[in-house]
Amino acid sequence: MGHLIAYCRAGFEKECAQELAEQSRHAGLPIGEIRGQAGSAFVTLKLDAATSWRQSLAAVHWRSLVFARQLWHATARLAGLPRGDRLAPLLRALPAGERFCGVWVEHPDSQAGRALSPLARALAGPLHQHLVDARRLDGDSALRLHVFFDTSASAWLGVGLVAASAPWPLGILRLKMPAAAPSRSILKLEEALHIFLGGEERKRLLKPGMTVVDLGAAPGGWTWWMARRGLRVIAVDNGALDRRVPGSGDVEHLRADGFAFKPRRRVDWLLCDIVEQPSRIAQLMAAWFKRGDCRRAIFNLKLPMKRRQEEFQRCRTLIEAGLRGRVYSLRFKQLYHDREEVTGFYTGEN
Repeated sequence: MGHLIAYCRAGFEKECAQELAEQSRHAGLPIGEIRGQAGSAFVTLKLDAATSWRQSLAAVHWRSLVFARQLWHATARLAGLPRGDRLAPLLRALPAGERFCGVWVEHPDSQAGRALSPLARALAGPLHQHLVDARRLDGDSALRLHVFFDTSASAWLGVGLVAASAPWPLGILRLKMPAAAPSRSILKLEEALHIFLGGEERKRLLKPGMTVVDLGAAPGGWTWWMARRGLRVIAVDNGALDRRVPGSGDVEHLRADGFAFKPRRRVDWLLCDIVEQPSRIAQLMAAWFKRGDCRRAIFNLKLPMKRRQEEFQRCRTLIEAGLRGRVYSLRFKQLYHDREEVTGFYTGEN
């Protein structure tokens, strides 16, 4: 039997498993046991024997999942791999007749899983070379080969559909922290823009002169990032901004309550990273979207320690209730640079 493999943030296995099972059932996939050990940073979902990997990958898309960083189909589970030669059993388990655009040898992004990184790196080169020698690498292939070590002696092997999976190993977009940035929160914003927008979209929708409102801006990381790219930012926060922020571009700092502020005219972007109950943020976003005060928005929902999936769904419903009859797009993702939160992206009518 095949399995769907989803990577997630350690500690969010339950939420990842819930939505993966829900999406799979909604897509009509006959599913079996789902496993996600707490702290393991991955989830496995057993599929019916009659379900091919092509069916499963066509049915469930990585971008439709909130808590999954990556999604692919395992065609084989290998246990008891010999310490002296792990490569030979992997080669025997390769899907017959398939060609791949590349191969990723991975491990869980967990405390225990990161210890497997040297093993993954050591095997990546020889496995890649074998595929080259066997003429099984094709840059135009729609498939990627995944090998995922969950222990030093066991691995999952299978395929990912390039168009329906994350384009980064481990599902993690690695970003460099600029030395001049006032806070690490800029990495959340930059990752969100890569997750929710393509390269051409980022060029088109982040042009100099566009207007931005940043609610709860202090110390000013998101404001700094936008202003450095020539956008005009209204930073709303009763707190002080980092001294580097006003000098980074066209920034107006309003010492005001982010929950009470309303723009005089529609803005291109609304940003919100206020630390507050997620339902209050959802209600705030719903009010902005309903009034049509922004064209696009990126915002964070800080989830509680318990019943996180239920609280997230409640917040989503709060936002969507105010948008009935409107043309809009609303997507969510738990980013690598997020912690106990999920990031939302909204686009309204132009």
